[in-house]
Amino acid sequence: MNATYRAMQVTRPGVLELVERPSTAPGIGQVLIAVEACGICGADVGDIEGADPALQPPRVPGHEVVGRIAALGEHVSSLWKVGQRVGVGRLGGSCGECVQCRQGHFQLCQHQPFVGATCDGGYAEMMLARASGLVSIPDELLAEEAAPLLCAGVATFNALKKCGAQAGDTVAIFGFGGLGHMALQYARRMGFRVVAVGRGSDIAEDALNLGAHVYIDTHEEDAATTLKEMGGAHAIVTTISAPVAVSALMAGLAPQGCLVLLGAGKDPLPVSTGHLVVGERSLLGSITGSPYENEKTLDFSVLAGVRPRIEVMPFEQANEAYQRMKSGDVKFRMVLTIARGHATARPSTRDDDLSMGARHP
Repeated sequence: MNATYRAMQVTRPGVLELVERPSTAPGIGQVLIAVEACGICGADVGDIEGADPALQPPRVPGHEVVGRIAALGEHVSSLWKVGQRVGVGRLGGSCGECVQCRQGHFQLCQHQPFVGATCDGGYAEMMLARASGLVSIPDELLAEEAAPLLCAGVATFNALKKCGAQAGDTVAIFGFGGLGHMALQYARRMGFRVVAVGRGSDIAEDALNLGAHVYIDTHEEDAATTLKEMGGAHAIVTTISAPVAVSALMAGLAPQGCLVLLGAGKDPLPVSTGHLVVGERSLLGSITGSPYENEKTLDFSVLAGVRPRIEVMPFEQANEAYQRMKSGDVKFRMVLTIARGHATARPSTRDDDLSMGARHP
């Protein structure tokens, strides 16, 4: 193990600084990861802009981390080996002792760190992680491909699994960005009738190519009315947190339909209780997922040919990459590469064959 490693830390709110830190051996139940790639997620904005300047040392952000185990701490399960490809998502590893863990709801553990927020993340050459938060990475995925799946992938995959819709049902995806572009792919391959809801005609072609059967442009038509004319959506998965826009779209839910919230915010969501009660409609919040659910997401992605659309930049250009993500100037996920040469698969070059959708009407 080298004596030092490089990291991008939040020296002051909104600013990433390249520094050299002393290496630390993993403690009990921890592993040391040699990071190969780390995605830049929208949730990183809160971690970077809202950083505590009094925190010493300053926090290293990043929670879509892929690399190889460089060292094992004591009492780490024999499941994990030095050199093994692993990943870590937003949830940094359950405690195994709280009520939620004892019930098997590891994603709801009350004592796990949030990677990049309450513990250091993956904008670094090395990273310490709880072994209970590790995800095994399939050989078929490049590190750069796997990284966004550890957050955007598992969040949308799990939301669709929980939404209650069955194959052939209409499912609407509200918001077309880092999360939405993954949700469209998963929804199409799960057998749903997929409706993408977005703003502007410029994204229609991308939405249809990624899996939507129908694209609704909210600049041109009322999305809720259009959904009702289609028979209503059995589920709406919203990746945005704008309460007014989300509330307006709820009118497009079919009876017994479910609105699944992925976009998290502090503002209250206006809800018509009559609309919920009379049609037996429901609201559901969905967090990312446990390591096991993350592995299911990765396996399904390999099986069904789902890949994030990414732009890659060197680790040293994290500030520029972060600013591009924050401005929305990315299609669709930004990934930092920290170490090269360990990939065991080639990036897919095939064109997506799901381009038979059409704009509504």
